[in-house]
Order: sequence, then C-alpha cells, then structure tokens
Amino acid sequence: MMDNLRAASNHVVLKIILGLIILSFVLTGVGGYLTGGSGDYAAKVNGQEISRAQLERAFSNERARQQQMLGEQFSALAGNEGYMQQMRQQALSQLTDEILLDQYAKNIGLAISDDQIKQAIFTQPAFQTDGKFDNAKYLGLIGNMGFTADQYAEALRKQLTTQQLIKSVTGTDFVLGSESDALAALISQQRLVREVTINVGELAAKQTVTPDEINNYYQQNKNSFMSPEQFRVSYIKLDAASMQEPVSESEIQGWYDEHQQDYTQPQRNRYSIIQTKTEAEAQSVLDALKNGGDFATLAKEKSADPISARQGGDMGWLEPDTTPDELKNSGLKDKGQLSGIIKSSVGFIIARLDDIQPQQIKALADVRDDIAAKVKQEKAVDAYYKLQQKVSDAASNDTESLAGAEEAAGVKAVETGWFSHDNLPAELNFKPVQEAIFNGGLAGDNGAPGRNSDIITVDGDRAFVLRISEHKPEAVKPLPEVTAQITDTLKQQKAQAAAKSQADKLLADLKAGKGDEALKAAGLSFGQTQTLTRTGQDPLTQSAFALPLPAAGKASYGVGEDMQGNVVLLSLDKVQTGEMPAAQKTALVQGVTQNNAQIAFEALMTNLRKEAKIKYGAAAQAQ
Repeated sequence: MMDNLRAASNHVVLKIILGLIILSFVLTGVGGYLTGGSGDYAAKVNGQEISRAQLERAFSNERARQQQMLGEQFSALAGNEGYMQQMRQQALSQLTDEILLDQYAKNIGLAISDDQIKQAIFTQPAFQTDGKFDNAKYLGLIGNMGFTADQYAEALRKQLTTQQLIKSVTGTDFVLGSESDALAALISQQRLVREVTINVGELAAKQTVTPDEINNYYQQNKNSFMSPEQFRVSYIKLDAASMQEPVSESEIQGWYDEHQQDYTQPQRNRYSIIQTKTEAEAQSVLDALKNGGDFATLAKEKSADPISARQGGDMGWLEPDTTPDELKNSGLKDKGQLSGIIKSSVGFIIARLDDIQPQQIKALADVRDDIAAKVKQEKAVDAYYKLQQKVSDAASNDTESLAGAEEAAGVKAVETGWFSHDNLPAELNFKPVQEAIFNGGLAGDNGAPGRNSDIITVDGDRAFVLRISEHKPEAVKPLPEVTAQITDTLKQQKAQAAAKSQADKLLADLKAGKGDEALKAAGLSFGQTQTLTRTGQDPLTQSAFALPLPAAGKASYGVGEDMQGNVVLLSLDKVQTGEMPAAQKTALVQGVTQNNAQIAFEALMTNLRKEAKIKYGAAAQAQ
C-alpha cells in the first residue's frame, strides 16, 4: 500500500496532501496500522513495535526528501556509508518520538472527535472543487494513496491528536507584565557616548618595513600566497533545441493516429451510494427505494458514510481509474439503474447509476499545435543523438585535437580564458562538465594539452566534448609578486599595535583624571555626544554597551574599534531609558514566549525519552 503511496505522490495534488500528513502517518505508528508486523523489528517503544517495514519506509521517504532538496549533491552523500547510516538513525529517532507523543496524548486523555475529523476533511483544499468539497475527488485521491475512508480518517485522527498535544504544551507559556517591562527597558536602553578616533591608516603611512621582515613574513605564511590551479579549455557544445526543424502535416497526422489515447477522455459515470453497517439495514433501505423512497433523503438519513451522505449520496463523476471495484462490478449499465445489496470492505452498499458521459476524443484541430511541438522536439532529439554519436566517434579517433570533432559537428570549438575551481565559466557550469575538467583525467603532463573527453551529457538534451588546452598546477606565488601586499600588511599591523598602545596609555590617564592634558598633548579630543541603541550592529556600539554603568557625575571609559579598523577611545557619559513602541513590545513578548514554549516542548520530549523503555532490534542497523 505504501508503494502505492509513493507512486501516487508524483501527482501534483497528492503532494499537497502528503505535505500535510506525511510526518504524522507515514513516519509514525500508523505504519503499523497499515501493514502487518514482523519478528524482525527495528525497535520497541514501551512495548509498541516499530517494524522493519516502517523504518524502511521512513528511511526511503527521508532519502527521497533529501535527494529532492540537495539535487546532484545528494549523489556524493549517498555513497558515504556513515552518512546513510546516520540518516537511517534519524528516521528511527523520528519514528520513536512520534510514538512517544502518541502514547503520551493517550495517557493524558487527548482525543479528536468524529466531527473534528469531518471538518478537517471538508476544509482540505486538495479535496475541493471551486471552493466546495468534492466527494469524488476525495475518494479518488485517498484511493490512489492506498487508503480506505476509515484508514484515512484514523491517520488524520493521529495527526490532529499530535497537533493538539503540541499546542497544549507550547501554548501555555506566558511573560508577566513586570518581566516584559523590564526586558523592554533593557533592550530600548540608550547610551550617550563620546569618541576619540586614532586613525590607523595615518599611522600606517608612517611605518617602515625591512626586507628581512618581508622575507620572514613570506616564509611563515606561504600558504596565504597560493596561486590556484588554473585551466584553459576548448569545447564543442551540442544542443537539441538548436536542431529543431519544421514538421509536415503528414507527420502531425501520424503522431495523432499513433497516440490517440493521449487525447481521449474515457467514459465517466456518476454514482450515488447509501452505505450501511449491516446487511439487514441495507435490505431495509433497498425496500424503501423500491417503494418510491427518495434516494437523496434516505442517503442523508441512513448512510453510514458521512461524506457522501452530506451530498445526498452523490459521489460525483468517476473515471475508470477512480471508480471503486464494488461499483465497477455492480452490473449497473443504464442511467437510473439501482443495484442490489453490494458487500464491501466498509459494510454494505446500495448504489445507483445517475448519469453517463461517453468517451470523448479531442479533434486533431484542437491539439495540432501541441502535437507539432512534440514532433519537432522528437525529431530534434533524434538528430541530436545521431550527431552526438558521430562527434563522439570523431573525438575518440583523434585524441590529439578537436579538429575531427569540429568537422563532425559542423562548428568550431570555443576556447575559454584562464579559470580556476572557483570561477568556472558560466557556459560550462554543469556538474558533469566540472567533474571532467577537475578530476585530473584530461590534463596533460607539465602543463601540456591533454586528451579529448568522452561525450558529456547534461540536463536539457545538451552535450559537450572538450579538452584542456593549458593547465597550471597550484603553486606558491613568488616573493616579488606579493612583496607589496606583505609590505602593506606589516605596516598595518605595526600601525594597529601603535594605535592600541597609545589608546591604552590615554585610557589609563582618563581613568586617573589626567585625560584632558594627555589628549591635548596627543593632538586629540572627544567628539560630539552620540546616542547609541542596542539595535546598532557596528563594533563600537557593541563595545559601548559592554562598558560598566558610569557613576553619578562621572564617565565610564573603554577602548574599541570602528568599521574601518581604527582604534577608538569611548566615554560613556550617561545611560537613559528609551521607548519601545507597543507593537514592537508585543512582538518581543511573543518571541520570548515562543522560545520558552520550544524549551518546554524539548523538555517534554527529553523526559519522555528518558522514561521510555526502548529496545532496538536487528532491523535498526540493517542496510
């Protein structure tokens, strides 16, 4: 059944449903409801078994999710045995946590009513047509996923119960008014600060650096002066999209005749049903119908299926693929025909065939443009693969150049400029091409040209054949090439040290009450007062809010750096309370509450895991 679910998940609408319920019943104990147990289990959680099949499905789903999210990167990860085993353990942990939550919900008496389940189904957009619940769509979609209505309702009940539990835990935290006021006051606090900037750039211009200092720095930091491996590449690109040609009317007609089933809507039937739990109830309903009873009225009054009952028994239009076997085998052929009592997996059914829509075939004129595009694409792809083989043979026969491949392709090869691993040209920015260039197999010896590549195919019916024209291995840049860079670095370091030393001396004088004289002697002075808030992200703001509160009538001093790397003396003269808008304060409280709620939920899960009796079976480590 879960294989059906995975197959059905390729349908766009079904993905919407799966997105809502997959965490709750594909990765949880509902798997045990859908499949039989096995002696070879993955784990037992307080006696409740997680079967090998459940773990394999959870692992498969997580693998598919990561593959979709990571794309081509997943291929490399999938080859790492440790990574795959870690993913398997994560899937088992998720299954375990879901069972613990389900068990805890039952222990504290959380329950979901039938009315809540009905409402959840009726309001699910995936089951609606034009904003109204569509019973036929509902039955068809859950049927394609391998569920009966009862099984789907049970899965949904587990999901809603878990949601109710999470809400009950995370929705109870609160912040006292006094606490929120104090927090808002702390965050909105303002600091009045004056600054003295010691310009490091001006000091750097006055520094001198000796050749020995430059050489020593170079020898100690050679890894900082590496020239990356570089390449120049010649390549030929083949693209099916550029090979499209006009198509004839006979080709269009031929495609239409050969693929007519693609443009055919099969016969559709519209049924109404009344479902009962016992055969005696079904016989009573059938007798009432034969005596002139109204089908819709009886369905609303008697049917045990709340979904179809709400619609007077109407199931909407059903195609062969979405028609339950019970209805297919009911023998109903004519409009208005009433069935006998039909035994089904959910009880007993009385059915009526309300209407029939015959099979319909779209006219060629209505689909001509679509077919023309498909034929054009198909012809282009055929020509592309033939040319690809021709170019591949030519490149293999003459490995010393692309001349033969150029002649076969009918185009000249393109040659790139120099590039490294970090700046692959955009026209070659495909993972298979990247791997072919950088894996070392095509590069020649000592920078010489290499051999031709095989045909490299990429997405979109495109392919490349290429060769490395020139290659430079990674190497340390020579000293003359980096001397200017090292000189600037050493001057900056010396200037930074000098500025910090000067700032430390001035700071000591300021704290000793000799600041005015010291600043005047250094040709420096404090600037105008600035009002800083905690929202500032620059280094000076962070330094200012790290200073201790000033004593009454005095300043608090410190040293920091600005965004340009200059050393700055700070004078914190005053701290005052700012104002926080009501909306911002509300958002702050909500953020704190949510954070506390998350902590509470994690504490609950930690406690459930600690108290649980979990026994792991052989399937937990199976590959």
